[in-house]
Amino acid sequence: MIFLHWYHHVTVLLFCWHSYAFESSSGLWFVAMNYSVHAVMYGYYFLMAARCKPKWFNPFFITVMQIMQMVVGVFVCLASGYYKKYSDNCEIDMENIWSGGIMYGSYCILFFKFFLDKYIKPKIEKGEKGKKLD
Repeated sequence: MIFLHWYHHVTVLLFCWHSYAFESSSGLWFVAMNYSVHAVMYGYYFLMAARCKPKWFNPFFITVMQIMQMVVGVFVCLASGYYKKYSDNCEIDMENIWSGGIMYGSYCILFFKFFLDKYIKPKIEKGEKGKKLD
């Protein structure tokens, strides 16, 4: 397993415990996004394991969905911080907002790096090898 996998799941576990303990309402956004992405991802993995890989679906889009999930996660944390500062009735814990923002920000970086390493660099290297042969 790669670092991204372990880091992601350990930090999600800790963040979910904290969110549950402080009854963080922003967690509903995170749960909905996470379920949606994981439904597609594990549906694809199931089809791969069953040797029924859909030819019309490129796993590239799963990684794009994950990156978009992280971008929206950062936005939700920023919006929560804004409402916490400028609203009298926002009860989200500031520590939860900060930890969520740091967590989602780090995921953005790591998932984008994964995207580059998996989909962009191999194409660049393949193109460079082709040019050397000419």
